[in-house]
Amino acid sequence: MSIAIFDDIEQAQQTILRRVMFDEVAVSPALLDANERLFGVRITPSEAVDRIIQDVRKRGDTALLEWTAKLDGVQLATLEVSCEQIDAAVARLDPALLDALQVAAAEIERFHQRQARNSWVDFDVEGVLGQLVTPLQRVGLYVPGGSAPLPSSLLMAAIPARVAGVEDIMVCSPPQRATGAIDDIVLAAAQIAGVHRVFMLGGAQAIASMAFGTASVPRVDKIVGPGNLFVVLAKRAVYGVVGIESLPGPTETMVIADDSANPCYVAADLLAQSEHDVVASAILLTPSRALAEAVQAEVAHQLEQLERADIAATSLSQHGGIVVVPDLARAFELSNAYAPEHLCLLLAEPTNYLGRIRNAGGVFLGERSFEVLGDYVAGPSHIMPTGGTARYASPVNVDDFRKVISVVGLNETALQRLGPAAARLAEAEGLTAHAAAVRIRLEQGE
Repeated sequence: MSIAIFDDIEQAQQTILRRVMFDEVAVSPALLDANERLFGVRITPSEAVDRIIQDVRKRGDTALLEWTAKLDGVQLATLEVSCEQIDAAVARLDPALLDALQVAAAEIERFHQRQARNSWVDFDVEGVLGQLVTPLQRVGLYVPGGSAPLPSSLLMAAIPARVAGVEDIMVCSPPQRATGAIDDIVLAAAQIAGVHRVFMLGGAQAIASMAFGTASVPRVDKIVGPGNLFVVLAKRAVYGVVGIESLPGPTETMVIADDSANPCYVAADLLAQSEHDVVASAILLTPSRALAEAVQAEVAHQLEQLERADIAATSLSQHGGIVVVPDLARAFELSNAYAPEHLCLLLAEPTNYLGRIRNAGGVFLGERSFEVLGDYVAGPSHIMPTGGTARYASPVNVDDFRKVISVVGLNETALQRLGPAAARLAEAEGLTAHAAAVRIRLEQGE
């Protein structure tokens, strides 16, 4: 198996470059079968999530323990991981791995320390105007467990939250079925990142617990972090009760490369993305047919050496591809329309093209600045907008954990200058009490 080459751009736009809306994703019969076994009735994932959320709201910790046993296959005596358990996990971890976590954490913190947005208040003859930039009090971070632990996702959310000044950072992550506990490396990452509390909870029940609170799990102000379909549906269901940073979908990479690119590197970057999940997408845009063919051959060769070759092959066959474009201008036009999560520029002079980029979660410049470094150690958070939301959304950053409070302290001088306009606008909107609140002050001030 190898990756397909598209010479017809219109065909590519109708297939691999076509964005599928969140609600258009087909639910597999296998997933419906699983829901029927769990709930005794054939229901959709959205309906399953709603049932779990309502159960957690009604029965709290009891529901959490039951759903953890039913969905994760783990019987828990308590939901929270103790400080002693976290210390023990850190002590068990390979020192080289612990050092790698600390290197990553330092780079992530260094980057986010520069994302300063400050409070300000201006005093002049008309009074005071300004803003207070304040951190959220408590945030909940979801860290997927699934087939492999993801300590990097914890670092990428927790460190910006800590830099923002959040008072209480808590993590929910599912216990591993084999051990009945959260993986040691995730607990070590929590300690390094400055997380305050960790709970052994996954799926929709974790999101419900953080949104509504239980006897054990405190209610948060905002939930951040990626997850599977059930986690995303749960985040959508509780939005408004709490804040969320996004509804993350399958991960995606778009590579724009010219004939100066090394096909081995291009293939490696496409495969690194495709091994995430069968629904991940990895797409190359290039004006060079020779490069397209060389990358196609390299993908086939490198795929044979991967442990997760089946996943990568499925991803590439269903969601990946190489699109041959007439020139780089067309490549950037297609990229901006697609709005990729990751945009990798394997070009002779990549910095020369930054001005052409309108939509992307993150841009990676050149062969020595590839996406995998961004996944772990470059500094910016790897929790980035997916599904085309890079048209209006940003990667997780310090501002996700802060809010702005407006400060208004106008005096009589400002009232006399601005009041008449406010009264007229209020009357135009039919809000006569609004207008009266202005005019009574204008009359008394004369």
